[in-house]
Amino acid sequence: MNGVRGFDPWSPAFVADPYPVYEELRRSGRVHWYETSRQWLVPGYDDVRELLRDRRLGRSYLHRFSHEEFGRSAPPPEEEPFHTLNAHGLLDLEPPDHTRIRRLVSRAFTPRMVERLAPTVARMADELVGRLVEEGGGDLLTAVAEPLPVAVIAEMLGVPEADRPLLRPWSADICGMFELNPDRETAARAVRAAEEFSAYLRELVALRRRQPGEDLVSALIAVHDGDGARLGEQEMVSTCALLLNAGHEATVNSTVNGWWTLFRHPAELARLRAEPELLPSAVEELLRFDTPLQMFERWVLEEVTIGDTVLPRGAEVALLFGSANRDPARFAEPDRLDLGRADNPHISFGVGIHYCLGAPLARVELAASFRALLLRAPGLRLVSEPQWRPGYVIRGLRELLVEV
Repeated sequence: MNGVRGFDPWSPAFVADPYPVYEELRRSGRVHWYETSRQWLVPGYDDVRELLRDRRLGRSYLHRFSHEEFGRSAPPPEEEPFHTLNAHGLLDLEPPDHTRIRRLVSRAFTPRMVERLAPTVARMADELVGRLVEEGGGDLLTAVAEPLPVAVIAEMLGVPEADRPLLRPWSADICGMFELNPDRETAARAVRAAEEFSAYLRELVALRRRQPGEDLVSALIAVHDGDGARLGEQEMVSTCALLLNAGHEATVNSTVNGWWTLFRHPAELARLRAEPELLPSAVEELLRFDTPLQMFERWVLEEVTIGDTVLPRGAEVALLFGSANRDPARFAEPDRLDLGRADNPHISFGVGIHYCLGAPLARVELAASFRALLLRAPGLRLVSEPQWRPGYVIRGLRELLVEV
């Protein structure tokens, strides 16, 4: 229970390479109290996977308890716009609302829609990589990794091209609140972004009510279940915001983190260039090897015992995805990058009812951008060693400078 030495999400050295600390955590116990964030850290694969499915834990507690009953303080009133937007999205909902909304959203955001988007994603990736090649290189983050998923989500939602530059800054500011112990300035930026993005999406929903199209917003307006239930306006706004935030933050980081991993493993990169048919398993292995979402938090709704440690109701649990994906109890030679790894049940997209709804789309985007770079920039190489952004929960690089 006392194996937290070295775990420091605010340390640049830890953020750059948390894996040795994770190894020590796994060796020294199944659960560890971390006083700084007042959370229980869970580092092992089996425990993380089991707790993701355990209904005694939840992303929220407000479906069962008030803040006071749960021993927590209500968020400051000035943060209400952020919490309203967040609380009506699938990520922070629990049954029965989660079940109803996920069922409705799944009827609009279908595998067929993703399949239909695949050629568009491939074309967008090819165009972005083509520009990078024409310029002889640049920042892979801003040239390819960021614009591709933003353009795809914007295309899905029917956001006009002129408005698309607004989306990434809104998403980045909102996602700042998912880091550990965000400060007042981070909260203020998130509130402002939530207000502006919500207002924009309300206008977009109103427009699509008057003029339906082939986009996801029109589909969300039209969808209903057998009982005639439909999504409320706030639910639609929160769903669209979540699709942008969750739908591209992880994809951006998976792309640049993945290429940084490949540059540090030249033999595996050469293997992938020689065997492009490895791309599907390579994408999965890169997601496992350097997980874009390092931590996923849950509240203990009913007492849970892990090993000989009792976690009381009201406790918060931090499930360490990055550690679970390197657990030798589940993965053979977990610290070795193997782009052909066949047995790879990583949990980078989650498990259980909160399994990422956008996982199929993320896989299409990642495969498209990696394929385009492998084909059009076969000599792609690193210019300088990158630096990590300060965030730990959603972990990514500041930039990745490359030349072709």
